Amino acid sequence: MTFADLFAVMPSGQRDCCTEYSPADECGTCQIIMRCVQSRDQSSINTGIQIDGRPIGSGHPVYVIAELSANHNQNFDQAVRIIHAAKDAGADAVKLQTYTAETITLRSDKDCFRITGGTLWDGRILHDLYQEAFTPWEWQPKLKQIADELGMHLFSSAFDDSAVDFLERMKVPAYKVASFELVDVGLIQKMARTGKPLIVSTGMASVDEISEAVEAARAAGAAEIALLKCTSAYPAPPEEANLRTIPELARRFACPVGLSDHTMGIAVPVAAVALGACIIEKHLCLRRSDGGPDGAFSLEPEEFKAMVEAVRTAEKALGSVQFAPGPREANSLKFRRSLFVVEDVKEGELFTRRNVRSIRPADGLHPRHLDEILGKRAACDVERGTPLSWALVN
Repeated sequence: MTFADLFAVMPSGQRDCCTEYSPADECGTCQIIMRCVQSRDQSSINTGIQIDGRPIGSGHPVYVIAELSANHNQNFDQAVRIIHAAKDAGADAVKLQTYTAETITLRSDKDCFRITGGTLWDGRILHDLYQEAFTPWEWQPKLKQIADELGMHLFSSAFDDSAVDFLERMKVPAYKVASFELVDVGLIQKMARTGKPLIVSTGMASVDEISEAVEAARAAGAAEIALLKCTSAYPAPPEEANLRTIPELARRFACPVGLSDHTMGIAVPVAAVALGACIIEKHLCLRRSDGGPDGAFSLEPEEFKAMVEAVRTAEKALGSVQFAPGPREANSLKFRRSLFVVEDVKEGELFTRRNVRSIRPADGLHPRHLDEILGKRAACDVERGTPLSWALVN
């Protein structure tokens, strides 16, 4: 009997998360199912990935990606300055976009090619926007060399098969799947067949669409996949970030999950880290006042640096589950409350709530003993301010 056969007899409500299946009884079939579930091959399901030797996932520092996008404004020197700014701000990687207007769309003024819906680009034709926004391909190997020299990763979102072939010649260490390309299974499989890690944005996607993309990538040979929660609005309102999706994506797809963020400011990516995001991607520009298609929702270098610092603080603050004093708390233990004699007491005098209290510091008996002490007599004269001990009690 195959696992598929066993899986077929599981209750339908358990099939989406079969590793959580619990048999209702001790019948032999249930025991077989449980053993099969527990021992099934996990080779295609990773809870972490590596990009050029850099581990990404739970237990590792958050991987911060600076998205160059169109912020070069067709100026190579500006692109170079943004890469240097990314390094100075603490980014781990720079991401490009590899397309031309012709590979991503058609030159057409039909209504379906015109942008509407209250975006920054309303009224523009897709081809015209992408002609302005694309990163010249001849720049990209040079930019990668600069990033390599700075000790940063540089990879790209590929938007068609020719872009994948080009990026393979560049020897990029990973691929990004843009949210709008998540539904292009053939393109995902093309990237997956390179064997490089895939980082997949999930803006606009349903669970079924994400599942289809992940399954296609794994079937084509992708052993390392990370997903990014994304809101495909530019800029995106924080109330539509829905960051609670991050742990759910990790649970459903057993892979690292991060955030591709288009909100203004840095609060949302920092909150994402608190919810388990292990990758943060954010657009970087030199100055928003430079304009360009993506400038309005990009961070400037000092803002990006502040985000990275806040992310690093957040990941440190997450720590581990702990119910004991930490190293810096140890000295504070002596200032907890304990039982003290707060008025002079003569030998044989009763201890009462008037002359014994729970106060700081912690030199006396534990406050839990107060009721035991009350009504007992002093074994000797006790001076006000004396920590109470059993030796002082008859």
